[in-house]
Amino acid sequence: MRREPLVDGFGRVHRDLRISLTDRCSLRCTYCMPAEGVPWLAKDNILTSAEIERVARVAASVGIVEVRLTGGEPLLRRDVVDLVGRLARIEGEQGPLEISMTTNGLRMPQLAAPLAAAGLTRVNISLDTLRPDRFLELTRRDRLDDVLAGIAASRAAGFDPIKINAVAMRGTNEDEIVDLVRFAVDNDAQMRFIEQMPLDAGHVWSRVQMVRGEEILDRLREVFDLTPVGERGAAPAEIWAIDGGPATVGVIASVTAPFCGACDRVRLTADGQLRNCLFAREESDLLALLRGGADDDAIEAMLRLCITGKRAGHGIDDEGFLQPDRPMSAIGG
Repeated sequence: MRREPLVDGFGRVHRDLRISLTDRCSLRCTYCMPAEGVPWLAKDNILTSAEIERVARVAASVGIVEVRLTGGEPLLRRDVVDLVGRLARIEGEQGPLEISMTTNGLRMPQLAAPLAAAGLTRVNISLDTLRPDRFLELTRRDRLDDVLAGIAASRAAGFDPIKINAVAMRGTNEDEIVDLVRFAVDNDAQMRFIEQMPLDAGHVWSRVQMVRGEEILDRLREVFDLTPVGERGAAPAEIWAIDGGPATVGVIASVTAPFCGACDRVRLTADGQLRNCLFAREESDLLALLRGGADDDAIEAMLRLCITGKRAGHGIDDEGFLQPDRPMSAIGG
């Protein structure tokens, strides 16, 4: 039975559930975590596939239509293909849930085809640089060739669109903005640039280091003719056609041009905590409900309570803004 949708106090209807499968990652990106990593979540607190499936079923009954699997690195989870299949069989109000994933791509050569067969529909692959030396410096791992092979495997598996995500950083990779777009176009993918956000484990984020969305567009306009494509709606990226299309590029300016007013996302961490905003400092403990014998009505009630408490915006520009205690790897992208 379909129930009333998840609506917050500002009238935003929530359709998108982001589920982190693990906080662990196979890279150590400098803007995310230190070289030695961070304290990992307790294994016993990581949600099981059955628990994730149950939450997704309840969420689908109250209007969630898309589930994006994130991490950490979601492909490190051993049961990821089986979990995708479970989630893809859940019926939402528009048919089966749309299952997408954000990944670093390292395991896509082995898993792209099985994931597509299981029901994964879209994939975002992170790639901040095309230079092997810079990739090693940024990620502390010599794995660029594996990411490129992952992108090729994703194309071969039929994922469409493939989106390639890059965090633009001053003095680090902003000189590759045009090269990354050309690479994406040559590989039938959409390049998306993301403003660096205050979600690093070391809490050293600085606006000075961040390359603003408008700066990214200015660099692109030096080489390409950019034409805006449609309305952004609840999507995080503003999309631009390149030289008249069909190729496009996206810019996610979460800091300087936030899309909070249309946000339709709710997040579930790998250890079962509900978050109504990427930058929220409060969480709702769904894990305790799941393992305490609660029925589906109680899970729904917690979902609604979490959404009800959602603020108008992330507040990065507020004088009293405090960075979340958890880094991005533990929240889920």
